[in-house]
Parts: sequence; structure tokens; C-alpha cells
Amino acid sequence: MKMSVAVLSICVLAASAAASMAQDGPPGITAPTVFPPFNAAAPACTAPPGLQKILGFAQDNERQFMQGVSRGLSLAAKDRGLEYRVLLAGNDSRKMIEQVQGFRLAAVGAVVAAPVDPPSLSRSLQQVIWSGAYVGTVVPPPATSILNAPQYLTGKVLGDAAAVYIRTKLRGKAKVVLLTHDSLQFLAPRFVAMRDSLKSIPGAEIVADLSPQTVNNEGGAAAMRTILLAHPSVDVVLGADTVVLGALSALRAAGKARPDQFLGGIDGEPEAVTEIKKGGPYKASISLASPIFGYAMGQHGADWLEGKSIPQAMDILPTALSLENIAKYEADLADPAAVYADPARRAAYLRMYGNICYDTRDQYVNFPWSSERTVTTPSR
Repeated sequence: MKMSVAVLSICVLAASAAASMAQDGPPGITAPTVFPPFNAAAPACTAPPGLQKILGFAQDNERQFMQGVSRGLSLAAKDRGLEYRVLLAGNDSRKMIEQVQGFRLAAVGAVVAAPVDPPSLSRSLQQVIWSGAYVGTVVPPPATSILNAPQYLTGKVLGDAAAVYIRTKLRGKAKVVLLTHDSLQFLAPRFVAMRDSLKSIPGAEIVADLSPQTVNNEGGAAAMRTILLAHPSVDVVLGADTVVLGALSALRAAGKARPDQFLGGIDGEPEAVTEIKKGGPYKASISLASPIFGYAMGQHGADWLEGKSIPQAMDILPTALSLENIAKYEADLADPAAVYADPARRAAYLRMYGNICYDTRDQYVNFPWSSERTVTTPSR
């Protein structure tokens, strides 16, 4: 049954009125914890009662990476007989809060969120968790099952590729632009890694190190236009694919794009792959295969509704895309169900940790989880 706009609006208004009266539930695991590998043979438990067989996605914006997540989720929902609903916040944090509250009041059984503003959304996600529903998030807590990448490793793979290029193709000298997301603590380690990689090249000068106002093409283009006023010639640009693609458009518009530049991004977005195939300035993208992890999260949501044990956390492993491996990568993205069904292929992209089910839902993740954490703190 589809929810009409009118019904959804009523739900949102009711959610806003009820939010202050909502009863607190368990806080989840708040102490940083290292989870053991996921046990796929763990016994099942109770299926959550009173929830609809619906998979909902609270999507922050329409960048290609998130479109890939949505595609994976929709395929999983279809394969598992769930209705799929996606609500786009358009980078509006207040709108996303209302959307998540609407999912809760509609008794949506599985919710995946890509938060616009993690702190402000936290309470609403907890309320969905307390209702007994599955909550999966892309990076920040709280979540029944949290998705992250080993952020330092992800940044290091890109930073090392840029360092090799500067050393071998640019004679050890380069003016470098870093388009960061340092304001998001969950992503900051990737940029620490890039800076660490560039330290090995004395002639690599970071002429700009800043965060675009918005994480999309427009934000990257606007940042690059400003940078070019002070530094009309740059050699290397690193960041997320969506902002680096925007930077490339600004370089082209200014007549400053060159075949010998190294532009590299993270996310493996389709447009970045297309640019790599052209053999121009865009040299590398570190894939996080969003349709594949989206499909996995959809499967976990469906498993949860059947009372099965699912991972508490999941790594999406970084893959450096090049002309040599793009064809295989594109084949995998075209059929995420086949990748998920094949343990060997799946292991190239995903690594799962911990176990949780409806009966142990109080053990949801409520700290910034990363597989790169090395100090183990026992769960409560």
C-alpha cells in the first residue's frame, strides 16, 4: 500500500507533536567496541511484531553515490518481497527528521538513513530502533547495523596513488588541492591519510585544504573557482568524487584542465568512471560500491523482519579503479544480487562484524564505529 502525500504530511505533523512525549529506550552500546567477525550461523530469534513489510530509505541528496545506494536497496526489497519507499531530504536536515518520524509512525519495518546532520537526526533514529524496526545507517550512529568504510585506508589508497603519480609523472613537484569533509568527524581520517601520503613528496605543496559548502558537484565547482583566483595552476585535486567532478568542470570552464593533471576521488561514481575511461585529467576513483552495500543493507533489513541475526557493523572495502579493472567492477555493480550471493565476490567488497537481532536490539551501535579501531572495550 503506497502512502499518499496527504497521509505522510499528517504522519509528520503527528510525529512532531509526539516527539517530546516519546518514552526513552535503551541507549545502545555507547562505549567504543571492537566487534568479532559476523557469525552467519547464529541462531534466529523473535520476529518483530506490529511492523510493516516495508523498506524505507531516508536519502540526503541525489548525488550518484546515493542513487547507487537506493538502487541496491530497491533490488533487495524486490527480491525479498518488501515494499520500497525512498524520501529525499535535499540536504535539509529538518526535512529528514520529519521523514524519519513519518517512517516510524507508519510502522515501517526497516529504515536505512544517510543523515544530512547526524546529531540532529540521532533522536529520531533511536525512536525507530526502540519501536523494534531495523535501522541501518551510512556511516554515523545510532543504528541497528552501521555501514562504514575503513576511512584512513580509503584515503591512503587514493593518497598513495596520487603520490606515485607526482613522483613518476610530475617529477616530484605538484600544487595540490584537498577538498575535504573534515567537519564530519566520521570522514576526517581519510583526509588525514591523504596528507600523510603527500608528506613523502617534499615537492608536493598543498595550496588549498578546505571543505566545500555542499557535498556535490556544485559545491566542488564553487570551491575550485575560488581556489583558481589565488592559484591559477593546480596539478592534483583529491576528495570525494562528486566534489572533484565539480572541480573538474570548473577547471574546464576556466581553460585550466590538462591531461597531465591527477584528479582523484572516492566513491566510484559512474561519472568518475566515465572520466577515467577518457584518459584525461581524472586518473583514479576509490570505489565504495554503493549498489552492492545498499543491496546488503536491504537484505539485512529483510532478515531482521524475519527474526534472523544480522551484523551490527559492516565494512565496505575500498577498491582503486583503473582502466584495467573497470570492466569487472561495472559488471559487479550491474548485478549486486549475484555479488551478494557469491561469498568470494562479496568478500572483495564487504566485511561484516558482530551479531544482533530483535531480541538483542538494545545492543544497537551508538558510537562512531570503525573497523580501524584497535582498542577493545567490552560491550555493556
